[in-house]
Amino acid sequence: MARVKRGVTGRARHKKILELAEGMQGDRRLHFKAANEAVMHSLSYQYRDRKLRKGDMRALWITRINAAARQNGLAYNQFMHGLKSAGIDINRKMLADLAVEDLTTFVQLVEVARGALTSA
Repeated sequence: MARVKRGVTGRARHKKILELAEGMQGDRRLHFKAANEAVMHSLSYQYRDRKLRKGDMRALWITRINAAARQNGLAYNQFMHGLKSAGIDINRKMLADLAVEDLTTFVQLVEVARGALTSA
């Protein structure tokens, strides 16, 4: 079997990791072993946090909706229950956007929810 010299591929592998470790401090950006460990951790955190960001955004939307609904005399849970009872199917992202950008439309939705709560 022919001899395989690994200089080029090993160097490329190390270079790829060291480029990903750019911006880190100390040995983490200079030495392959430390850089490799730091990069593996950072990539796993990155993957995990992409999932967690979705929950963070939902919590932010709920906070914004609650604040706007309370300004109009309804708690978040009453507002959402009223919308569901009225048959309005709008997601929290859009409701939060309305609460921030278009308060008049949001107030109309609060009135619809309040009406659905009193009639039910």
